[in-house]
This record gives sequence, structure tokens and C-alpha cells, in this order.
Amino acid sequence: MHILLTGGTGLIGQHLCQYWRGQGHRLTVWSRRPEQVPRICGTGVRGIARLEDVAQDDRVDAVINLAGAPIADRPWTASRRTLLWSSRITLTEQLVAWLESREQRPDVLISGSAVGWYGDGGERELTEASPPVKEDFASQLCIAWEETAQRAQRFGIRVVLVRTGLVLASDGGFLSRLRLPFKLGLGGPLGDGRQWMPWVHIEDQIGLIDFLLQHKDCTGPYNACAPEPVRNREFAKRLGRALHRPAFMPMPALLLRSALGELSTLLLGGQRARPVRLLAAGFTFRFNDLQSALDNLSSRL
Repeated sequence: MHILLTGGTGLIGQHLCQYWRGQGHRLTVWSRRPEQVPRICGTGVRGIARLEDVAQDDRVDAVINLAGAPIADRPWTASRRTLLWSSRITLTEQLVAWLESREQRPDVLISGSAVGWYGDGGERELTEASPPVKEDFASQLCIAWEETAQRAQRFGIRVVLVRTGLVLASDGGFLSRLRLPFKLGLGGPLGDGRQWMPWVHIEDQIGLIDFLLQHKDCTGPYNACAPEPVRNREFAKRLGRALHRPAFMPMPALLLRSALGELSTLLLGGQRARPVRLLAAGFTFRFNDLQSALDNLSSRL
């Protein structure tokens, strides 16, 4: 199978490339730095600077669209919002236009999204049938991202939307930001710690994307998070246990709001999201409980 990826040099993209290379698939990554793709994604993975570099007679069987500037790296200034929007929606618009131009179109487009699509859900249990609860900037971003990707359905392409939670990995992502404060004994809950955190182990994230690729009856949105979300204070407690460090230093909500502005809503809000459609489709999570996931990763953190 020939698979084209955007965002292939990111955390999830790199793990997908490693997995699919092992399966014998042919991989192409659309990147701003195509010359670095073989080093980052693996020998034999082709990097391209333009979609037009894929010849019309070179069939692409599937497209995985994960590109997007990191949403939690810095406050959402006007320029940062523009970058976050263009790196997702504008890029996906370009991708959909390219798909329309193809003489032989891929069978499937798997496009990234996030559980932030729902906004801060409070205590509500959120399934794929739930509407957005509160449309903050992150929610609006995900809604527009999904709507743009869904336009590919007009060309007979199966579209799958992956609403990812907090990805737990030893080589990047959410845990890499927490490693230092927790190892220094400064870890703890954010705000009152009651907010729900939908999480997923990187191995399950890769497994579920491959599952959605292979199962041709899967279409539409899927919550990509473990079956049991936890509250922030429980997450902090269990991460401290996995790292053998205390986890009782709370970060006051007022301080977070003052330092981060609207970005603080990502940390102080949450989603009690469950992967109802994935479970119904027959996907089995390897890591269902948070402690087993953290224990699996802790020796490499």
C-alpha cells in the first residue's frame, strides 16, 4: 500500500512510519523539509515539498493528514492563532484540492482532530454522538478542520476523523513537558484538578489509526482515547507514582490564566470522552488503565 502522510515528522507520524515500514508499506511524507524526512521517519520514506511531486500515475492508496503546529506550545496571540489555523485548515484545503485533481484517488483520508472538538465538557460524558459543549478557540479550530476534511467525501473518498486525546509517549508529546517538574518534585494538579483528561498510549494511538485504515466500513469521527479518562489530580498522582516522585504541588488556576491567557482553557478544562465507536467497531486497547500505561513508559522517561 502507498500511504501519503502530512505531519509525518511529528510524534504520531514518526511512530506510524516506523510501524508501517515494518508492514512493508510504501510511505511518502509531505513536509516543509523533505530532505530531513528519511532521517526522521526512516530510510526509504520519501519526502516531498509539493503534492504535485507525486505523479498522476503513481497511485496513492491512503492519505493520513496529521499536520498542524503544536497548539499548546505558546499563548494564542493573533499571529499564533493565524498559524494554528493555516497549518490545519489551509493545509487541509490544499490537500482536498489535490485529491480532487487526482485521476486515481485514494480510497481513504484519515484526518486528525482532537477531543478539544467538544470544548470544555465539564462532567458530561462525551461520545462521538455528542455535540460541542462550548465553542472556544480550540473547539472552533477542530470543527473547521473536520469540516474541511469531510469535503473529500464528494469525490468518493472514505473520510475518517480521529479525535485524539493526550498522547502518552516516552519520546515526546505531553509527558515530555511534565518530565522535568515531576522529577524535581514540583509536579501536581492544575487548578483544582477536577478536570477530566482523556489519554491514550502511543501504541494504542498507532494501533487504532491502522485499524481505521484497514476497516473499510469505518467512517466519520472516532474518539481516540482510552476507555477510562481520569481527573487531572488522579493523573498527577499516578504519574508521580510511576516516576517515584511526589505530586502535591498544585499550579493555581489564576496563575495559569495570567500567564497563558485563553490557552489556559486547555489545561483547566477537559473532556470526559469515551471511544464508543472504536469499541463498537471491535478495536481492543492494549492499555485501558492509566497506571499500566505510565508504568510501561516510565523507564524511558
